[in-house]
Amino acid sequence: MQYKMEGFLSYGHYDLVTPDGCITQIQRLSPTSAEATVLIEKILPTFVGFRIDPKKVFFNVKSTLAQLGVNGIGKEYMLDSKNGRAEVKVELHAFGQLAATMLEWLQVGSYIGKLFAADETRRVRDPDYLRRMFERSDARGLPLLSLRGTQKMTGLVIEKIEGRTVAFVSLLDGVMKYETTTDGFIPTLAKALYNPKIPTRTLLQLDQTWYPEMSRHVQEEEILLVRTPPLHIRTMFGRVAQELLPKGYTHTTASVLEPTTTASGDVYELFGKSEFELIDIPLEFYTLEPYKEYVYFSDRVQLQASLADPAVLFKAFETAPGPENKNAAVYVVKDAQLVNLTSEDWISREPRFMEFPGLTDPERQGLMLDHIIENQAAYPFLKGIEDELITSQGVLLVRYFPTPFLKRLLLSNLVQRCLRRIYFQNPSLTHGDYFSHEDRSLLHDLAKFAISVYWVEKATGRILEYIPKLNKDTGMFVPLDKIEIFQKMTAFGIYGSNLIAELNFESELTQLLKGLDAMRFEMDHVLFNKDTPLGLVTGGGPGVMELGNRIAKSLNILSCARVVDFRAKSETDPVVNEQRENPYVDAKMTYRLDRLVERQAEFHLDFPIFLMGGIGTDFEFSLEEVRRKIGIAPAHPILLFGDPEYWKDKITARFQRNLSSGTIAGSEWISNCIFCIQNADQGLKIYRSFFSGALNIGKNGPVYKEGFVIV
Repeated sequence: MQYKMEGFLSYGHYDLVTPDGCITQIQRLSPTSAEATVLIEKILPTFVGFRIDPKKVFFNVKSTLAQLGVNGIGKEYMLDSKNGRAEVKVELHAFGQLAATMLEWLQVGSYIGKLFAADETRRVRDPDYLRRMFERSDARGLPLLSLRGTQKMTGLVIEKIEGRTVAFVSLLDGVMKYETTTDGFIPTLAKALYNPKIPTRTLLQLDQTWYPEMSRHVQEEEILLVRTPPLHIRTMFGRVAQELLPKGYTHTTASVLEPTTTASGDVYELFGKSEFELIDIPLEFYTLEPYKEYVYFSDRVQLQASLADPAVLFKAFETAPGPENKNAAVYVVKDAQLVNLTSEDWISREPRFMEFPGLTDPERQGLMLDHIIENQAAYPFLKGIEDELITSQGVLLVRYFPTPFLKRLLLSNLVQRCLRRIYFQNPSLTHGDYFSHEDRSLLHDLAKFAISVYWVEKATGRILEYIPKLNKDTGMFVPLDKIEIFQKMTAFGIYGSNLIAELNFESELTQLLKGLDAMRFEMDHVLFNKDTPLGLVTGGGPGVMELGNRIAKSLNILSCARVVDFRAKSETDPVVNEQRENPYVDAKMTYRLDRLVERQAEFHLDFPIFLMGGIGTDFEFSLEEVRRKIGIAPAHPILLFGDPEYWKDKITARFQRNLSSGTIAGSEWISNCIFCIQNADQGLKIYRSFFSGALNIGKNGPVYKEGFVIV
């Protein structure tokens, strides 16, 4: 039976157990035995017992009854998954006079136990799983597994027996006995059993007394109550391994230790007959739902391997429910879940667009914002982490990059600890491959909070990771095998027209870049040396940009681009010529058209190179001048490739007018940073001189009347 993921996230109950069930019929067979029909209702569809072999589903008698000496064994089971019900025939047996008295008081309506699904696939098989839990704590610093209130395993022996992990918990000296007044307390306890929410075991403890000097021997038709140090178990179910108890000892069916933040179990109830004294209790373990078992992402070695395989990721995204204009999300915590995803594992949402009133109506604005947030496909998973329904670290797969409206949740303490990665296929539902300013801000914040973000790019079949540029509030999506190069590279850049490919310069530009890549092995400059790779950045479009990216890729230089959405907004009235992204880009960041200036500021080139271009190139040139004037960029050389007369027409008149009017007083030196070259050899000469410290450049250098140096 499949169940929807969204429903699962709304359930706080564990999926290996049911709620307590109550007696609907009871027949006394003798003073010490009875047969009861127990009805269990409101069983969630997530209950594993509905989907495994019914022979692996067991009745677990209420521990209050077991500690009094009443055992309950399930004989017949009727499971009704459609209506969330179960009916169990239970054989009740009383060990000792106190238990016989309690048995008399059990009536129709008494809640006496639940079902446990001993799913073989959830059995803990690796002892290291248990040992790791002893070393770890949750987000609040509380231990995940402890004995005697400490995270030390003293008094606990862990072994692997018959393919499963077994922990032998040492018993404390002595046994538990009841006060003589307990008989009078039984009627009150029986009434409490009508309400499953009353903590009857806590009430029972008032009449229990510990006798440390007594031996731990089981006697026929009597219950033996023994104790271990308090075992705090929060990450799995424990269950007494009956077959590993010494011969003659049998534990009651109250044998399951449930995850809890307090002592999960320190009293055990046994019956039988043996001449040997019991020294420990053997426990086997069953994992919780993968979401709830507090497993670290670093432990999921196979999941990490699968996430590194593009074929696995693209196949996983193919299971997302349609249509494509719906956002969809799924939270993955283990490899088996990733490779077996189905459409029902995803949560999908219809897109909703609203016009916010803004600060003029803050109350209504807040309500609309909440509505938008709660309608996001990723929201139930993030809220589940915040509410601690999800405690395992994992990765989020989303069809569209998460809206910045989710930033508050994404960066919250619990989510930041739990969510390790985000994988998306599309940057935007409305703008396709182009990120908004808020998107890029969120990307940078996620990186600061150690949440990695990956673009599963359908068009190219690549996986790109968002990598911030060191000491810059910007970054790019980079192929996984080129991340180290991107982080260490010195950025050269090509500016020029998207309309003219400047094929006349292809040979010279190729020689320039090839020469630079070879020259760095001779230099010891902080930006230019054998340990610092080169990267080439363009605007990612056609023309000169495509030329630069193509040459870089052919020379195995990291080819980067900052791509703007120049698509025509109207077929009848295009503002600019539409520009496609060229196919030679390795690493990239995308921008919407309204953030053209911001995109240009984020180039952060160490060494710009200009070819023939139009208004856009003029703007880019001016910005590079300004960056040097105000000190954002150091006085590094700017190369102008081409005929000096062309660049004089572009630059000289403006420079001389500013010079004569005094409007660039103190900044005239900018002219010594700009070099016009006609071939690769001239460019390499400039760079060699600069990297060796011999180039007269910067504030103390000369002023050139043309506004640049003609080489």
